[in-house]
Amino acid sequence: MSAEQVARAAREASNMLQTITSAQKSAVLQRIKQVLIERRSEIVEANRQDKDAAKKEVEAGKLSSSLFSRLDIEGSGGEKYSTLLQGVDDVDRIADPIGQVTLARKLDTDLDLYRVVCPVGVCLVIFEARPEVVVNIACLAIKSGNAAILKGGKEATRTNQALAEAIQYAIATTEAQEGQTKFPERAVQVVSTRDEISGLLDMDRYVDLNNTRIPVLGHADGICSTYLDESADVKKAVHIVVDAKTTYPAACNATETLLVHSSLVSTVFVEVAQALLKAGVRLHADDRSLAAIQAAGIAQEPSLAALVTKATDKDFGHEFSDMEVAVRVVDSLDQAIDHINSLGSKHTDAIITEDRKNAEWFMRRVDAAGVYWNASTRFADGFRYGFGTEIGVSTNKTHARGPAGLEGLTIYKYYLFGNGQGSSDYGRGFLHKDIPLDEVRNKFVL
Repeated sequence: MSAEQVARAAREASNMLQTITSAQKSAVLQRIKQVLIERRSEIVEANRQDKDAAKKEVEAGKLSSSLFSRLDIEGSGGEKYSTLLQGVDDVDRIADPIGQVTLARKLDTDLDLYRVVCPVGVCLVIFEARPEVVVNIACLAIKSGNAAILKGGKEATRTNQALAEAIQYAIATTEAQEGQTKFPERAVQVVSTRDEISGLLDMDRYVDLNNTRIPVLGHADGICSTYLDESADVKKAVHIVVDAKTTYPAACNATETLLVHSSLVSTVFVEVAQALLKAGVRLHADDRSLAAIQAAGIAQEPSLAALVTKATDKDFGHEFSDMEVAVRVVDSLDQAIDHINSLGSKHTDAIITEDRKNAEWFMRRVDAAGVYWNASTRFADGFRYGFGTEIGVSTNKTHARGPAGLEGLTIYKYYLFGNGQGSSDYGRGFLHKDIPLDEVRNKFVL
């Protein structure tokens, strides 16, 4: 199919999805889970073929090791595939947002206004490496009544295709009940070439959310910072920073920069640095933090000394996506905030402090989708927020910010119910009486 045919088919599917019921969405999601279970062996085999090919690219220096680590769909003992299946159930359990009323107002007698949640329409989603995103986004799109066109990284082509075929088969084999609209088979489509993407980016007539003339939701970088404020508790600092850097260093919510108040450089910082080194993290340290490491003698062993290097300007504002972190000493809270706002990516940033006033000042002034007090940046995740799954972590200032789940794929429209009124019937006089939401919240849910 040409790019225009794909986009037109998605638009037609989107239009049909407007009358799909919550029960139909649930039936499709459960059918997807069933087919993913039935086809597990062939999907895993496709993934192994992708990993074998990608490993050669890593060895040739053509693919980063961090990107390679995101490619796996099995996990140790198959737990990653099981999590993928659990994610389908998680999305299914979330209340269907479509048709819910978020504002109700009586403008006059027999003139009622409702703001009603509705799908965005057609979403073009471009992502790298992680093939499970095919399932995550497909399920969120189905639940939110959107059509989705997906383009994954070429390193996961076989896996993406196997997953897409399973999803499309599940949709096609879900029976509609009498009187129901058949679930559109083109609700989820996958494209594989850059040429197709280039064509789709010009299809603002059909595609509602992505690029160029089409609105964008998403993020490119995850440059997250953790700041050790002057009253930071050492035990909390060690645990949080090690977690934020080491639990999944290739994730976009991993901490990439450690900022340290100068009053802590010979105390709390030394404990944190020692824990990071023991965990195998390379420290790109500025002059003051490097001097503190040397003075404390915590990197005298050759294996640890090899993990300490003098930082360069390029290290700050860089996404390592690996067991590496940049360290900078600052002289004040405001200096830390300025650093983050200048060199961060507006993703997620954390402060470790026992001072509530400083914490709230940090949280108000840091311009990021997530600002945390005494918690790891790794909490920035749709699953951990209770969203079921996510389409990504939006660093934009559009209608969705932070981990974007179902709400990120919805917008609203206004319903106005009248009885023959014209605007000229009114001067400045309207009733403008709010209708209690509890009475009408699910008025338009199918």
